[in-house]
Amino acid sequence: MQRLERPHPATFIGPGKAREVAEKVAQTAADVVIFDDELSPRHQRELEKTLGEGIKLLDRTALILDIFAQHAHTREGALQVELAQYEYRLPRLTRAWTHLARQAGGRAGGATGGVGVRGPGETQLETDRRVIGRRIAQLKRELEEVRAHRGRHRTQRRKVGVPTVAIVGYTNAGKSTLLNALSGAGVLVADQLFATLDPTTRRVQLPGGGVALFTDTVGFIQKLPTQLVAAFRATLEEVTEADLLLHVLDVTHPQVMRQAEAVRKTLAEIGAADKPIVSALNKIDRLPIPNAILPLLAEFPASVAISALHGEGLEVLLTHIERALETQMTWLDVLIPYELGELVDLFHRRGLIKREEHTEAGTRIVGRVPRALVGRFHVCR
Repeated sequence: MQRLERPHPATFIGPGKAREVAEKVAQTAADVVIFDDELSPRHQRELEKTLGEGIKLLDRTALILDIFAQHAHTREGALQVELAQYEYRLPRLTRAWTHLARQAGGRAGGATGGVGVRGPGETQLETDRRVIGRRIAQLKRELEEVRAHRGRHRTQRRKVGVPTVAIVGYTNAGKSTLLNALSGAGVLVADQLFATLDPTTRRVQLPGGGVALFTDTVGFIQKLPTQLVAAFRATLEEVTEADLLLHVLDVTHPQVMRQAEAVRKTLAEIGAADKPIVSALNKIDRLPIPNAILPLLAEFPASVAISALHGEGLEVLLTHIERALETQMTWLDVLIPYELGELVDLFHRRGLIKREEHTEAGTRIVGRVPRALVGRFHVCR
């Protein structure tokens, strides 16, 4: 640790401290040096000079991207991670990455040319930048297709009127375990960071008889790299388009409040800060004393204590979610002609009926339906 008013412009931690780190590396025969902050390209170059050849230098962003790359098993995940890696590396291309070999600008002098015929040429570094730039553009086009595909699926879901719940939270808080417990989704569960990169959506039966679509999303982390937020835009839109957010917290983590704040900041960054939220205080089975959860319950008003692993508190959680979704519904008083019986069926499946009566002109229903379905009943007014 070092206290500075601002990062040193050349070496981030100051030349003296950088030499101390280099000495520590030599003493311990370390292979890798990791900074828990994002380093600028200049910081990396100067620190690599100080630390010496053969030492791998990683900043926080490079480390997270490396972990993401290990867990990208689908085409979409691989595209997103590759884009983030290239955008991170592009401004950091140096002689160490290429060899700056000159390419002939004209015909190489000597055989047929002579002085002045050979142009200045193009460095290998410039070639690499152009190649990477083209690859970034291609990846963005492919991800835009993925984004459009996801958008079409969301539009179809909205037409059906099934409410959507996005499961968000700090990485390794137990989101995938919770989705498995609620739906039997069979999502990979592992005690590691960013085990889930690709969103998984499953239908979950609610206590009142209705259903909702729950989507497991990529875990958040403090100081989430901007490259990841941009690259995972298609995935994160599952959060911004959801009707309700289910925030999962690991109550056994010593910095659970800091993690919760990191989630709130990320939600604000992607434009989802105003979404209604239900909090699931997970892993209560690991608490040393039963009442240890009480301060957190007070800290998060719309919260339920659960154990996703053992199924404890899940019925109460679903009841809270159902009530929160009901607030997202709109009252309707409609007279549905008998020839439009499919709308009566839709109201029964997706709405909450307070009163229903059969008249000569059709079926009159008073109740609530999801806001996304209101337009389907305009022909009945």
